[in-house]
Amino acid sequence: MPDVDLPVSPIRRALSVPAADALVIADVHLGRAADSSVDAPIDDGGDVRDRLASLLERTDPATVVVAGDLLHSFGRLPRGVERDLAALADCVADAGADLIVTPGNHDAMLESAFDGETTDEYRLADGETVVCHGHERPETEASRYVVGHDHPALSVEGRKMPCFLYGPAVYDGADVIVCPAFTTLAAGATVNGMRGRDFQSPLVADADRFHPGVWDDSSEDVLWFPPLGECRRLL
Repeated sequence: MPDVDLPVSPIRRALSVPAADALVIADVHLGRAADSSVDAPIDDGGDVRDRLASLLERTDPATVVVAGDLLHSFGRLPRGVERDLAALADCVADAGADLIVTPGNHDAMLESAFDGETTDEYRLADGETVVCHGHERPETEASRYVVGHDHPALSVEGRKMPCFLYGPAVYDGADVIVCPAFTTLAAGATVNGMRGRDFQSPLVADADRFHPGVWDDSSEDVLWFPPLGECRRLL
């Protein structure tokens, strides 16, 4: 495994940025279960809230930033979504943190359900990191971009696992970190054989330079792999 030294800390499906006292999650997709054809969908809102509460207790951030797609449905708010959204906001507030959302392409109905702070791109307190969804080219200059959108996953020995993607100096000289989907209902896009053209985000033009990283429960750390250009020959 390569030694990847980052000033940020991936934790499960989230990203802690200690220098900015912030926690970033992406692609929550609240309402995905209710919007499915499953007769008895799981309580995805409760699952999201419980896992977020655990991360808040662990990292104690001043700010929680959602890197887009807080909601799932484009055209309507499925039953229970507004309740789940309010519970998520309360969870963040109870932890003493501010909640900021950078809307994604799925968040067309966000204004109808969320009265908190939203902005297309959000610069963290470290002054170097900009968070956005990643479906469009960012307008804010930064040394590092943290995005979501593509739901990356890595297949290792037949197991498909959500992964981070870290690309050093890959976008106009800036680093790019792609977060996995925070929802556990997203199967994820298997990145092993994907090229730049296969990604939806314009920030991942040269996929071969991105290191995939998978959270390991036993070590409580992320295991980083060689860049995708090399992984294709190894996995």
